[in-house]
Amino acid sequence: MRFSEATLRLPDWTETFLANEEQLYPTAHERMRLAVRLAQLNIEHQSGGPFGAAIFELTTGRLVAVGVNRVESTHCSIAHAEMLAIAIAQQTVGRYDLGSQQDLVYELVTSTEPCAMCLGAIPWSGVRSLVCGARDEDARRIGFDEGTKPGNWVQSLENRGISVLRDVLRKEAEAVLVEYLKRGGLIYNARRKESPELGR
Repeated sequence: MRFSEATLRLPDWTETFLANEEQLYPTAHERMRLAVRLAQLNIEHQSGGPFGAAIFELTTGRLVAVGVNRVESTHCSIAHAEMLAIAIAQQTVGRYDLGSQQDLVYELVTSTEPCAMCLGAIPWSGVRSLVCGARDEDARRIGFDEGTKPGNWVQSLENRGISVLRDVLRKEAEAVLVEYLKRGGLIYNARRKESPELGR
């Protein structure tokens, strides 16, 4: 057993998929369409949960990195689509802070609003814009535990200079969640929902 290494990789199908995709996505709808398609393909390939994300240069719409949920397949609870997209984007541009260059502004587009963990990672990632498809309650409705998030999470991001756009292609993004449930996809961490027994 190796104690000095942890590797998270995107599934093999992403490379083939992206080779046939455009590299510029000028509008929020086009960028969200990519994130939702990633979520859909992730469940079709049975390579993870029903969540997709991507990071773009905001002004040009250039695709920088993608992420899909890999929690189950990698045995790693932090392998959420947003976390992988952020990590890959930072490795790609060679900076842990995507906001460190004033002339380049990055946007995170995610098929479902971020869970508590991913919400916490967004300010430190350096992205200056967040675009969401399905809502938090859409994920909770099919059984996912999204964690405890402040009711004013949108305002808290905006107070830190991160713009937030919600409900972009929400119906399409929610449909992927519902399809995952119908296919019998694993709703991981469902047993950890807030309850008096857990002291929360």
